[in-house]
Amino acid sequence: MAVYLDNAATTPIAPEVIEAMIPVLRDGFGNPSSSHSFGRKSKALLEVSRRSIAKHLNCQPSEIIFTSGGTEADNMALNSCVNEMGVTHIITSCLEHHAIGHTAEAIEKSGKARVSCVKVDSKGNVDLADLERLLQTNDKTLVSLMHANNEIGTLLPLKTVSELCRKHKAYFHSDTVQTMGHYTFDLQDLDIDFITCAAHKFHGPKGIGFLYVNKKVKVGSMIHGGAQERGFRGGTENVYGIVGLAKAMDLAYDDVESHQKHVQDLKSYMIEQFQNYFDDIQFHGEIGPNSSLYTVLNVCFPKTEKAGMLLFTLDLKGIAVSGGSACSSGAAKGSHVLEGIGADMTRPNARFSFSRYTTKAEIDFALEQVKSVFEKTLA
Repeated sequence: MAVYLDNAATTPIAPEVIEAMIPVLRDGFGNPSSSHSFGRKSKALLEVSRRSIAKHLNCQPSEIIFTSGGTEADNMALNSCVNEMGVTHIITSCLEHHAIGHTAEAIEKSGKARVSCVKVDSKGNVDLADLERLLQTNDKTLVSLMHANNEIGTLLPLKTVSELCRKHKAYFHSDTVQTMGHYTFDLQDLDIDFITCAAHKFHGPKGIGFLYVNKKVKVGSMIHGGAQERGFRGGTENVYGIVGLAKAMDLAYDDVESHQKHVQDLKSYMIEQFQNYFDDIQFHGEIGPNSSLYTVLNVCFPKTEKAGMLLFTLDLKGIAVSGGSACSSGAAKGSHVLEGIGADMTRPNARFSFSRYTTKAEIDFALEQVKSVFEKTLA
């Protein structure tokens, strides 16, 4: 039996998404920028998809800019703020995805803006008092904080942070790659400037995503070339990918509450089983349903001499998961997220991440295999 529990890295594409994309791959080859019938057909598919996505998010279709995925969207948001909007101060955290962290570092190195990191606690929660302190500046500021941490799952109170940013006249960007398709967003109610999406995180195709840009924000061209995406991003659009993204979002939001309940029940069950089996078990990040991303569980196992082989051993046993801490040999660099929350890096760590396709039988099999790895060590 092979069990895939690395859905935070990517999800299997939904069969319905494949069905939606096949006709476009086969027949919808026209360039959307062409004025003839083949081009107009592709353009219509693109704009219908854009309107569908905007409807789910309660925003204007013109506020959706298609990208190659979350990393490009994150880069666009930060670079546009600095290069086009005059931002000279970026507030972020040490726990952000490298699409944000490395981009902010590059901007600071270029001398265009300074970067401040807000304090976080041992569960990955942002210190809101420290954030407000950092916002008390005369600099034009962008706050970039992810909605849910991709390694430990801790959720950010988006609306509270948004209100703080507005109070201090700062722009607000949130990397919502891990939460798009898993939580609902009402962008008329949530006052935010930028959010990001990658379709492959919720059973869509890889290589397609979008950047939401609030219509109140005035940005210039992000990628120079043609006039695609209303001049914001040059380059021929990935029409079949966009159709797949829109279909994946339809499926995600058709019954999001039942998806949430199914996955949260599996996560809670796994937590309970681990607690019953191990005397010394810890969980990185928040694990409560209201404070944690329900698709992610980061487990810190008891110390063992075979810590560095945990993920490899589980892979041999048919369990696909990812890790975060440094291996015992020191050959691999440890997780910057676990280091940022002060986790014990000498203990083995694994991130289990679930999807709506994950079953209880798969969780039971994974639990059996994990126990088999540790039974001799703990005997």
